[in-house]
Order: sequence, then structure tokens, then C-alpha cells
Amino acid sequence: MQHAAASTDIPDHYELLQISASAEPETIQRVYRMLAQRYHPDNQQTGDPTRFRALVEAYEVLSDPVRRAQYDMLYNEQRQVRWRPVSAGPRADNPIEVEQLVRLTVLEVLYERRRTEPNKSGIFVLDLEPLTGQPREHLEFTVWYLTKRGYVVREDNSKLSITVDGVDYLETHYLTYGMRKRLEAHSDAA
Repeated sequence: MQHAAASTDIPDHYELLQISASAEPETIQRVYRMLAQRYHPDNQQTGDPTRFRALVEAYEVLSDPVRRAQYDMLYNEQRQVRWRPVSAGPRADNPIEVEQLVRLTVLEVLYERRRTEPNKSGIFVLDLEPLTGQPREHLEFTVWYLTKRGYVVREDNSKLSITVDGVDYLETHYLTYGMRKRLEAHSDAA
């Protein structure tokens, strides 16, 4: 499994179980039991054998500490590769500019997620920490602002998703901000 997973996308067991990558074992078990009941093939109303098999596989991996550690290494490696362009953006010097950059980065992450995985477009705030380089406490202000402006929404499962207004804002400001930063970098080099 390890060799094949390194060359291809591995399944997102956390997304399938609708939990954060930092979920405790008890949470994993509780959520698994609930979802397994819902998707069990014997359930006449909501049974889904394919989804049930995927849930069982996810639970078997995430409930075993050794297998979870191996999976997490591959999972984090895949996420770093996927989000490398986002985290390689320009840096800022003052707190206001840093906050503007963090907002754009959060919107960029959510935009990219919506664009590449439209059926699973939400991201937990906790998962934004490594992508933005900001602790969760600092991201709360960013999320508050973006939510109040209508650029992001919290889904029922507490994940954040970008809105149409957020897409428009990002596309307008990203180009402007990116061009200005490139001009500043060019004039500093001259």
C-alpha cells in the first residue's frame, strides 16, 4: 500500500468520516459507528454498500495507531504537494498587510478546494493552520471577517466554504495584490 499510495492519490479517510485529521480515537469510533449504521447494506433507506466498504477501510486504518501514523505521513505529504502553490505566496511586513495576505490565502485555499473538489469543498479551520502559517487563534479573526463579509460560510459540519462573493473578491484582489507584490520585488531587486 505504501509504495502505490506514494505515486497516486490516497483516499481521504478523514473526509470520508467527516472528521478532522486531529480527531481523537473516541471521536473516530463514535462517528464511524453512526455512519456505518447509516450506510450499512442492511439499511433499507440509506444503505450504500460501496460507501460502507470505504467507511470500514477508513476506520480500520484510522483506528489502528500504527496504520494511522503511516497513513498520516502519506496524507500530509499529499496535502503539501497539493497546496504547495498556495503556501508559496508572497510575504508581508506589517500586521495589516499580513492579515490581508492571510485572508487572500484562506480564500485561495477554499477557492482551490471548491474548484478541484466541488462535492467536498469545505475545510476545517484547523486544517488551514499549516496552509497559512497562522495559529487557529489568529485565524478566528480572519474567519470572522470573511464570514461577516459573506466571502465564506460555515457548513453544517463546521467546515468553511467559499461563496460566489468570495470567489469574485479573490479574483479581483488576488491579481491586484499579486501584481503589486511582484512590482515591489522587482523594484527592490533593481
